[in-house]
Amino acid sequence: MSIIVTGAAGFIGSNFVLNWLNNNNEKVIALDKLTYAGNLENLKSVENNPNYAFAQGDIGDSTLLAKLFQEHQPRAIVNFAAESHVDRSIHGPDDFMQTNIIGTYRLLEEVRSFFNTLSDDAKTQFRFLHVSTDEVYGTLSASDPAFKETNQYEPNSPYSASKAASDHLVRAWHHTYGLPVLTTNCSNNYGPYHFPEKLIPLCILKALQGQDLPIYGDGQQIRDWLYVVDHCKGIATVLEKGAIGETYNIGGWNEKANLDVVHTLCDLLDELQPREDGKSYKDQITFVKDRPGHDRRYAIDATKISNELGWKPEETFETGIRKTVQWYLDNQDWVANVQSGEYQHWLNKNYS
Repeated sequence: MSIIVTGAAGFIGSNFVLNWLNNNNEKVIALDKLTYAGNLENLKSVENNPNYAFAQGDIGDSTLLAKLFQEHQPRAIVNFAAESHVDRSIHGPDDFMQTNIIGTYRLLEEVRSFFNTLSDDAKTQFRFLHVSTDEVYGTLSASDPAFKETNQYEPNSPYSASKAASDHLVRAWHHTYGLPVLTTNCSNNYGPYHFPEKLIPLCILKALQGQDLPIYGDGQQIRDWLYVVDHCKGIATVLEKGAIGETYNIGGWNEKANLDVVHTLCDLLDELQPREDGKSYKDQITFVKDRPGHDRRYAIDATKISNELGWKPEETFETGIRKTVQWYLDNQDWVANVQSGEYQHWLNKNYS
């Protein structure tokens, strides 16, 4: 028995592979295109594990997908593969359309072809799990209830629009072709191996380098924060217990304003690695022009997955963020290796 994980060298995908191999005696085939955010160093600790295999490639490569499916006969596909950074989607949406929409379509078609070759018994066991985001639901006001699975889709960025489209494709392939699908929509993840273009790793790295900590607008954009290992355990729970055709929202029950998150990071760094001049890292905070169409608030209602499948996050924001900061302090070689010239060019372009 085996599963194939796409986008497996990215932030959430690699954490899922590591957590899966730590808790299951089942082979994982990790597929990743290895774009800027895909990093095999994330999976270095399992590269000699007999239950792990890696394949480099694109979910839009139908020939490669067919070969992998025939060779490994997976019982499940877990699809993390996506372009996922809102800022990058604003500057260049084409990659998001190609990967998140066309790539998902081609992946679904190859999965459908493979599924149709399976025995009746194997078909009953097979699952296609699609990992999505809360951003497909749009934005909330301060008084709105948190997003439920029944919320209308109202994406506001090229990124969230492309993910909404991919969710609709997955739903259509279930209802039209009978593909046994599951969809999860998560809130903002944080934790180890997070590429430093997102708020938390970006601010940790910039703080340690003595640089400004850029905060969009007034910093009062609210997000629900979910520790990545909790998310991975939630996905595994959905894969094991989820009802075919259903969507499950996975959230951390931790709504925080961006500015408050950065203040917490600074407090932890002040404690764990103080500045040589004795001042607080908060002195490095600076406010920059808000990004276009910036959603004000996201919040996930994770009641369904809790009541129906028995999953709840194990980490509070306080415990999870401390683990995250400590991981970045302890893994400076990883940090140095991901900060390529392309990454520096992106920082200059986006935050100048």
